[in-house]
Amino acid sequence: MALADIPIQAMDGGLTGNGRALLIEVADRLARFAAGGEAHVIDLSGLPLSEADRDWLRRELGEGEVHVRLAAAGESILHETAYSGVWWVEHRNEQGRRMSEFIEITRVPELLLAHPDDVILGSERLNHRIFELD
Repeated sequence: MALADIPIQAMDGGLTGNGRALLIEVADRLARFAAGGEAHVIDLSGLPLSEADRDWLRRELGEGEVHVRLAAAGESILHETAYSGVWWVEHRNEQGRRMSEFIEITRVPELLLAHPDDVILGSERLNHRIFELD
């Protein structure tokens, strides 16, 4: 059989099929987490996903109720998907270029948790402010 005789089937719209496989992994990890398992992070940056795959996956996971934008050495955008416990997390540099992207299966992404030292400083600052009001 010659190379020209091998049928090649292109997928519609630039999809590779990797988005569907990833969706199955997300469903499996979410079920494990819901059953008392550990949180899980999937680094999308290192996966062979086309932009069409990313767009498809975003549509399939949908949008939830929580959207967060953080500005620190660029912008971080976190949103809960339509499935509680599944978060889409994207980090961009100062020029707006995507630097990393993750799907996190967790109750709340760790990036949103206040660091204990920051909580102590916040408490001190608030008490200082109250003292200034007197």
